[in-house]
Amino acid sequence: MENARFTMIDEKFKCIVCGKDVLPLGYTARDHCPYCLCSIHVDINPGDRACTCKGILEPIRIEKGKKDELKIVYRCNKCKAEKRNKVAKDDDFDMILSIMKESSL
Repeated sequence: MENARFTMIDEKFKCIVCGKDVLPLGYTARDHCPYCLCSIHVDINPGDRACTCKGILEPIRIEKGKKDELKIVYRCNKCKAEKRNKVAKDDDFDMILSIMKESSL
């Protein structure tokens, strides 16, 4: 599945933040670690790997998106850019609740 704004990349990786092995998601592109919810700032558009920043995208809050889906809002620890990604089915729900609680303070 590819278009000008989305390139499907769903591959395994080792999270450079928590060190855990992350398996492919299987139904869409894996774009963050399901354990610590962090990501790497590598894309301009999803899957393009065109961003040279390579900072850590840290989750800062959870938002409700279209169709009531939850989205993780990230801030890059290097360039301060903000990105949004859908919550995956296997994401650590306790981490999501913790982020929701912290961001509502």
